[in-house]
Amino acid sequence: MGQRAVTPSAPELVLETDAGSTVMSPSRDYHVGRDPLSDIAIDDARVSWHHAVIRAVDDHWTVEDEDSTNGTYTEGRRIHESTVGPGSVVRFGNATDGPRAVLLGRAPPPDAPRPPDRPSSVSMPAATGTFRQPTTVRPLPVRTVRIGRGGDSDLVVDDLTVSRRHAELRAHPDGTYEIVDLGSHNGTFLNGRPIASAPVSAGDIVGIGHSAFCLAGDTLQEFVDTGEVSLDVQDLAVTVDKGRKTLLDHVSFPVGAKCLLAVVGPSGAGKSTLLNALTGLRPADRGTVLYDGRDLYRDYAELRQRIGLVPQDDILHSQLTVRRALGYAAELRFPHDTAKAERQARVTEVIRELGLEQRADQPIHSLSGGQRKRVSVALELMTKPSLLFLDEPTSGLDPGMDRSVMHMLRGLADDGRTVVVVTHSVLSLDVCDRLLMLAPGGRIAYYGPPEDALAFFGFEQWPEAFEAFENDHGRDWAEQYRQSPFHQQYIANSMVRPALPQAPAPASAAPPRTRSWGAQLRTLVRRYAAALSADRTFLAIMIALPFVMGAMARALAGSKLTQETAMNALLILCVGGVLTGAANAVRELVKERVIYQRERAVGLSRSAYLMSKVVVLGTITVLQAVVLTLVGLVGVDLNAPGGEGVFMPPLAEITLAVALLSFTAMMLGLLVSALVRKEEVTMPLLVLLAIIQVVFCGALLKLNGVVGVEQLSWLVPSRWAVGAMAGTIGLARIVPGKLTADPLFEHSAGVWLVNMGMLVVLCVVFGYVVAKLLRRHEPAIMRK
Repeated sequence: MGQRAVTPSAPELVLETDAGSTVMSPSRDYHVGRDPLSDIAIDDARVSWHHAVIRAVDDHWTVEDEDSTNGTYTEGRRIHESTVGPGSVVRFGNATDGPRAVLLGRAPPPDAPRPPDRPSSVSMPAATGTFRQPTTVRPLPVRTVRIGRGGDSDLVVDDLTVSRRHAELRAHPDGTYEIVDLGSHNGTFLNGRPIASAPVSAGDIVGIGHSAFCLAGDTLQEFVDTGEVSLDVQDLAVTVDKGRKTLLDHVSFPVGAKCLLAVVGPSGAGKSTLLNALTGLRPADRGTVLYDGRDLYRDYAELRQRIGLVPQDDILHSQLTVRRALGYAAELRFPHDTAKAERQARVTEVIRELGLEQRADQPIHSLSGGQRKRVSVALELMTKPSLLFLDEPTSGLDPGMDRSVMHMLRGLADDGRTVVVVTHSVLSLDVCDRLLMLAPGGRIAYYGPPEDALAFFGFEQWPEAFEAFENDHGRDWAEQYRQSPFHQQYIANSMVRPALPQAPAPASAAPPRTRSWGAQLRTLVRRYAAALSADRTFLAIMIALPFVMGAMARALAGSKLTQETAMNALLILCVGGVLTGAANAVRELVKERVIYQRERAVGLSRSAYLMSKVVVLGTITVLQAVVLTLVGLVGVDLNAPGGEGVFMPPLAEITLAVALLSFTAMMLGLLVSALVRKEEVTMPLLVLLAIIQVVFCGALLKLNGVVGVEQLSWLVPSRWAVGAMAGTIGLARIVPGKLTADPLFEHSAGVWLVNMGMLVVLCVVFGYVVAKLLRRHEPAIMRK
């Protein structure tokens, strides 16, 4: 059961206005005003932008006027601060006919004024923070209730992230309840934690997709996350180098629902660090991020599905068309029981929303920078996230595209999302609701309306302000802001009180164990194969390389393996096998790192991702190895002892050895790709790999009996492959000498099986290490 909030002992109240009702929890303050971002927004000219605040104090509630122009009134009297409770009537702007708010008790009487669709019970769940009014309220079931997207479910949840048969709420004869996951794609959560089955008590929150269910009294309440959520950042701090360097210094600010927030600041001010902390990719060392009152770090496993993140780099395979790329993303993010027509309809809807209809069947790499950014945003909108974060979305764009992208974000916020954009550009800050300016050292230099920022700093142009940040080291920007009215108005008076006591992040926020590993693998294989087949340069190299290397081997081998040609032919086959395998894989993980990081954060299986690379690249590599060997050796008298190989005809055994060598080299290439940070360093490392394979293969240097060198050669795939091929043709008989007297070159079943077996062992070892290295590139909160 989730940890309960420590709150004042005042009761919960319901505030009724002409605009609707608000359930007020004593764990936070409620701001009233004409500002659309107010908790209770009133569109009346007599109401001030920030008019009043209603808060719980000990065991009662108070309403406090915020020096409004026309005043706040209770019982016909203008007040500065007054105690209120059930039955109180508060008017704003005028004592007789100003906008009215009526406070009701937790369970309002039947004759109380209310909207016609208002449920009869409005109790609030306490386990996970601030929820608004229930979307639906129904009697508690007396039997098992199936929850899912399917029309045959007892409780239908219209959400594409929910499986058709998602979970069951089981009622037991003793009056207790249990929630059971039915092998859903995106998991079932209890108080933010993934579960397979667990007992449910009053006040517990069951999370399924964008919905939350709560047992309250004799009712089952459903709360649907429509996207209009708040984000409250409280005292975030991040340090590195064992605390010697501060990246974020106690950063706190609120972000209201449907707000577009721009985060700007000079280089090194901590913008990327803040973004990582807000999204859970790298949680802050201390502090709390509240997603509508819920601790994001604690409930990350559930809430990560409601967060969209568009990194600075593109997160789609650029070789694919827009529609095809979004289609594969829909397959990965939606349950595997989602019909193809449903996925296509959502893809079409998102394409239309982002204005990409004319580009839907165009390859992504052919789009302009602004259009590619729209496609990345479209990908994140597939699952209808409530929070959308963007890192430098206008980087590299011309001023026109810059403004176009920012207006797109404005529209996304207006449609019911909270949008946070980190940017260096100041050209379109006027479309934002709030501006957060970070000073060097990760401290807040300004938070408030964008139009007031320059005047606050005392400059007329933004370049002057940025120069001052860089050059005016004696100015305490953060302290200046803390002492200003802006801080009091936009942070101190607007922050939600912590709904939960500060607690460490959970031991592991890894996604629930996926039940659709095979479905993910099939989708990943098809997507990867499609991306590779659309890359003409890769296809040309892939086809040409085995023919070129095979022709070289054939030229060296002649019509019969002799003392002069045998060693060189085996060496060329070895080098060709290594190059084809390693070259196929050495770039494939590092070039997709940003894509993997994002997809892993929303539930991609690490093993399915790695296996898709192994399946596709392995198939290509083995085919290349077969072509290489056949081109090089068909028609050549292999001159094996007795005219036979160890188990099979010599050509078949050599083909198998080269294929296994190429596959092992491919796994080694994946290891290198997982190790490096930049794609540019892979080609030099590929050359180094080829040289190492040649030196330690045993065809040029005597390795047997050389202490240290021999043991090191055991880690080199070519050592075992050359041994297997040499044993097949009886190299020691064709080329007698100390070099070929190597025990691994013997023409015997045991030695040949050891050579081939060691290649298999190396494949497994390399694959295991790659899987561990991939873990380094996952969100930090998932690695704890």
